[in-house]
Amino acid sequence: MKRLLWWLLAGSRGGVNRAEIIRTLKERPYNAHQLSEALRLDYKTVRHHLKILMENGVVVAQGKEQYGAMYFLSTAMEQGYQDFLEIMEQVRTDGKA
Repeated sequence: MKRLLWWLLAGSRGGVNRAEIIRTLKERPYNAHQLSEALRLDYKTVRHHLKILMENGVVVAQGKEQYGAMYFLSTAMEQGYQDFLEIMEQVRTDGKA
């Protein structure tokens, strides 16, 4: 999971938005519309990042066939959340250098 998170968050465009989605979903589940409002991002942008996070096993959806599908962190992401925090700290530290 750690290598995957490095790639998703620091090694590709959109890592900041994906990190914010992960942080937000750690608090509670949201649907895409709620996430777009909470993060002040375009709905299509949120859907794009959710798709990437789902394809890589970071996020799971309940009610996938419905407009209001709720998104949750996957079990693997919940277990790897400390890795996520460490990566974000490293990225933040590197950005200040």
